[in-house]
Amino acid sequence: MDNSKKKIITTPICDEQILDLKIGDIVYLTGMLATCRDDGHRRVVESSRFPNFDLRGMSILHAGPIVKTTPYGYEMISIGPTTSRRMEAYEGAFIEKTSVKIIIGKGGMGTNTAEACKKHKALHCIFPGGCAVTAATEVEKIVGLEWEDFGMPEAFWIMSVKNFGPLIVSIDTNGNNLFELNKSTFNIKKDLALREILPHVHFSHN
Repeated sequence: MDNSKKKIITTPICDEQILDLKIGDIVYLTGMLATCRDDGHRRVVESSRFPNFDLRGMSILHAGPIVKTTPYGYEMISIGPTTSRRMEAYEGAFIEKTSVKIIIGKGGMGTNTAEACKKHKALHCIFPGGCAVTAATEVEKIVGLEWEDFGMPEAFWIMSVKNFGPLIVSIDTNGNNLFELNKSTFNIKKDLALREILPHVHFSHN
């Protein structure tokens, strides 16, 4: 893809960079990105303990990476997104407490996250599943590691990335939710199809 035609968001992210984005838009991220999963969300929300890395205007990735230690530092081997829905109970409070601007993961999120994205002007984006090795190539460098007590998958890995994506906007700053919209649309189509099909279906009770 021609880089001049890409919508590239750079950190730190200001509201003006993301306010005009709508669900379904495709963007790329350049700058700083940190992994944060279940344990990290619980620590922030329940214990009000924060990483030293300032998340204001930054982006997090719901992922459990595979990282190799080398004589020169850490090397990212694989970094596929994990299911975002697992963080739904915490994400709204996490956004409020950290002022993070973009949350990246796999699959959609619910009302709690959508309301927080609208209130605090943040996005949830989807990274394509099954592309963990490709995602690792978009990590320029691992620049920091915090919360090692969680173990490799749950630790807070801080990365420098370039053109990380493609990322599909699934919740925009107006709280529109692509997955919920699609679910509603599909259910309408399903009901229409059933009304057409069922009169022609007959069941035997023998």
